[in-house]
Amino acid sequence: MNILLVNVPHPAIGSRIPDDHLPPLGLLAIGGPLIDDGHEVSLIDGEFGPMPIPDLVARIVAAAPEAVLFGHSGSTSGHPVIAAVSASVAAAMPDVHIVYGGVFPTYHAREILKAEPHVTVIVRGEGEETARRLMAALAAGQPLGTIPGLTFRDGGVIRETPPAPPIRDLDAYRVGWELIDHARYSYWGGLRAVVVQFSRGCPHPCTYCGQRGFWTRWRHRDPVRFAKELARLHREHGVRVINFADENPTVSKKVWRSFLDALIAEEVDLILVGSTRADDIVRDADILPLYKRAGWVRFLLGLESTDAATLDLIRKGATTTTDREAIRLLRENGFLSMATWVVGFEEERDRDYWRGLRQLLAYDPDQIQMLYVTPHRWTPYFRTVEERRVIQTDRRLWDYKHQVLATRHMPPWRVLLWFKLIEVILQARPKALRRIYLNRDPRLSHAMRWYTRMGRRVWPHEIRSWFRDPLVRNGPSVAQFWGAGQADENALATRRREAA
Repeated sequence: MNILLVNVPHPAIGSRIPDDHLPPLGLLAIGGPLIDDGHEVSLIDGEFGPMPIPDLVARIVAAAPEAVLFGHSGSTSGHPVIAAVSASVAAAMPDVHIVYGGVFPTYHAREILKAEPHVTVIVRGEGEETARRLMAALAAGQPLGTIPGLTFRDGGVIRETPPAPPIRDLDAYRVGWELIDHARYSYWGGLRAVVVQFSRGCPHPCTYCGQRGFWTRWRHRDPVRFAKELARLHREHGVRVINFADENPTVSKKVWRSFLDALIAEEVDLILVGSTRADDIVRDADILPLYKRAGWVRFLLGLESTDAATLDLIRKGATTTTDREAIRLLRENGFLSMATWVVGFEEERDRDYWRGLRQLLAYDPDQIQMLYVTPHRWTPYFRTVEERRVIQTDRRLWDYKHQVLATRHMPPWRVLLWFKLIEVILQARPKALRRIYLNRDPRLSHAMRWYTRMGRRVWPHEIRSWFRDPLVRNGPSVAQFWGAGQADENALATRRREAA
């Protein structure tokens, strides 16, 4: 079967501002098993340019695929673009199968099929095995009702099969790296790069995160095989930067140490960046030198808040003491720390922002990533804000970098003012500037300067965006805008159903 994977151009700031682009890991993860099944698979990446939608549609039509598979890592804000591209493709090719997967379509499958009749089928949850079975059925003209993890239209009725079981062995499906030209993808200021996934899911119950619902449980790749794959990417394709897509790759200290030891044994010059929890860094204080030898340079720590009450509210399972200690340990061992700080969890006032700024200064992270709380209906947090008012109704801007919820005590312009002020103070204080421009470690200096350059471009873009993209005064409630919460729904089958 002639299958085309399509990565649409994403409107988010993180996609448009940097000159670097990373490969679409989710689509490549689907592509590898389909190639191994004998299908003719290719990829069009619309992020480059970015490619205008008419040009992207023309390229898809010219490829004459039998099936077009859409998906995007930024699935909520990327959905309107996918909807527009897929509708145009279906209009030009009425017989083509439009297949759509990812987090957003998993939880909005019925609404999408009702609103977009051109979509053939939606793959819910993990896609590797489900896509294999789906493509085999479409190629043979067989019914889809026996394949778990699908939502599709059967005549005039929307049907939903049971959730697919979680993939037990993540090494059973390979990433289709041959679908990309590695020379086109970079990160960290022009260094050849890829996105990888050592593990899936997270065992922690943070209420704003949908990892537990989508992945159901934490699983990991074989540490030694994974290390060998990274080494091969470096030796055969010149990859220098490995960006981990994992929410929490360090859950098991034993497993994680096995990976570090295996990668050190490969003796490859890699730069590793990714996210983890502050308490895992504190737990691993004794093996942080191994992190360094393996190539780790920066960790993004999801602090989310510096307020203990808010951390309890969102069930972060962390403490402010642990967060500060993690940042201290990272600096002591020669790593960069990037702290995420989210505004809007509660109805903040000026004094709350002032207190948060003081606490962030006490934490003293190397870099700061400011975000706006963005509720998704598959998270438990969604139900705590169902009655709050939506002030941004353009779903393309639900990307964590735009304020989408009204705050009772502060107008949006003052929230933006605090947002940008905190960024400037954290990144432009003398201590931070010394780390950027007088750092003796060339890797850290390169990383800090690159991030600073990106920040200089993002900062005015966000200001212009605030004035350009209108906010609504009396918008709908969150529940009216998105529908009922889905925190109790799992994308994949539970263990009990899997065992059955």
